[in-house]
Amino acid sequence: MSRYDRAITVFSPDGKLFQIDYAFEAVRKATAVVAVKGADAVVIGVEKKAIAKLQDPRTIRKIVKLDAHVTLAFAGLTADARVLVEKARTECQSYRLTCEDAPSLEYIARFIARTQQRYTQRGGVRPFGVSSILAGFGKDGQPQIYQIDPSGNYFAWKANAIGGRNFKPMKEFLEKEWVEGLTEGDSLKLTVKALLEVVDSGTKNMEIVVLRKGQPMQTLDDDALSAVVTEVEAELEAAKAGTGTEEMKE
Repeated sequence: MSRYDRAITVFSPDGKLFQIDYAFEAVRKATAVVAVKGADAVVIGVEKKAIAKLQDPRTIRKIVKLDAHVTLAFAGLTADARVLVEKARTECQSYRLTCEDAPSLEYIARFIARTQQRYTQRGGVRPFGVSSILAGFGKDGQPQIYQIDPSGNYFAWKANAIGGRNFKPMKEFLEKEWVEGLTEGDSLKLTVKALLEVVDSGTKNMEIVVLRKGQPMQTLDDDALSAVVTEVEAELEAAKAGTGTEEMKE
């Protein structure tokens, strides 16, 4: 393997670019991100790592605004994400200046994917060690979610999870639980349930934001998040108790 991972432009005999695989590994070592699309809202949740006692938590942001209607959450190398965010923000402003209109969510997803793909095809550079989720609303007013990978691929999703070693169980959980037409409250609880698959109980290890059409991004405060987490944990305990009772009857 070491013969083929010294440069991004060198393919291995089985057709792999190992530097891209390493970029995905950087994403897997990062904190988890979950996004759920409801009927009229999008909920994004991120796992938060413990910070130093003297560190200002306001300087650690995994969820950022790119434009008035576009929000991005990322998993991976924060420094790489900062570069991508600045490029995307500049492109949003350039589009508004040129076209006198706001760029669509897919346009921004395509721009970020194109930028990341360029760094997989040229010598002297390395891929961005970042996967990201774009969320917002389309021209038709419907909520949208896009995922962009270090390879430069992008896809639209109804619900998705990225980052962390256990992102696959989170995806499987979302596949089982997501249904069409979720209310904002149900989307919020589903996001929290998915995060509880990988984080310790409590609100200190997660951050939740809610996106509504035509309204500013809302970050849930500790009290509101605690109420949701308590309700979700009560439902999970009730479900476990019900399952145990049925097994005893059998």
